[in-house]
Amino acid sequence: MTIQFGRRAIIGAATVALLAGLAVTGPAAAQDKITLRMSTPASETDFRSQGLATIFADGVSEFATYEPHYNDSLFKQGTELVAIARDNLEMSITSAQELAKLIPEWSIFTAGYLMRDAAHQRAVFEGDIGKEMYQLVEDKLGVKLLSVMYFGTRQLNLRGDKKINTPEDMAGVKLRMPGTDAWQFLGRALGANPTPMAFTEVYTGLQTGTIDGQDNPLPTDKDRKFYEVTDQIVLTGHLVDMNFLAFSKSAWDGLTPEQQQTVQESAQRASLAISETILDNEAKIVEFFRSEGLDVYTPDVDAFRSKAQAMYLESDFSKDWPEGLLERINAAK
Repeated sequence: MTIQFGRRAIIGAATVALLAGLAVTGPAAAQDKITLRMSTPASETDFRSQGLATIFADGVSEFATYEPHYNDSLFKQGTELVAIARDNLEMSITSAQELAKLIPEWSIFTAGYLMRDAAHQRAVFEGDIGKEMYQLVEDKLGVKLLSVMYFGTRQLNLRGDKKINTPEDMAGVKLRMPGTDAWQFLGRALGANPTPMAFTEVYTGLQTGTIDGQDNPLPTDKDRKFYEVTDQIVLTGHLVDMNFLAFSKSAWDGLTPEQQQTVQESAQRASLAISETILDNEAKIVEFFRSEGLDVYTPDVDAFRSKAQAMYLESDFSKDWPEGLLERINAAK
């Protein structure tokens, strides 16, 4: 699948590549380079993978070699943060759900219907809230979060032709969700029977009927060809999803201040380009699914939102939320 990045992203990448081409070359320069291994369950054609392999890799190429490992081929999904904390890995793409498993305060960002949209998400994490929560991860795990990227708004993707209008219609539906408590709770908040399953097994699970559905942003549904083995997409918009570029604190401390700045800026440029690409693609992709024969429709979103928010506020998750943080997130612009 060919992915087109926005004009600003292409210009930025080209500028970085030009500057990198002016760097000192030769055996000494090559020997001094560090290797930044990226472990991700995403495919090579995923928007995140392509953005990092171009913009980020070019940005740090003067002093580092970006070495991506796709499809869980290096570390399994859910083990990457521990691997980074133990100095066994340099980089990963992580989620609020994975972070919440290790740092309960992060569970607030796993709540359904918390973020309004991609702009709200960026306002939260590029301001004081982001600085505080990133520092918490660094202090507790020894992992630096370099940037946030919009990963799309998650929708339901199901087998069968049963119409879903309210959470009650999801009763008994075996909905694949990742295995962490935060993901499983979200599945229940949607009214489903959440079923843990590795991301790499989802296509086969849908094909065989082991699961009735899965939830992901629409670009991921297309990239992983889930539309081939499902019948409908229900636009619940239950999670404005986010990923974070995680970086080894040990590797970071081994960089010069100038290199650290380059890594940070390259991560932010790549994340912004990825976010813009996903936003552009989401706007166009609904018609693709319809052309493939899927029924794409919007349910009673207010009913889903009411049920989810009530469940979160009554759950143990909210007990771990830092005091006043929900109000600060709601007020962020």
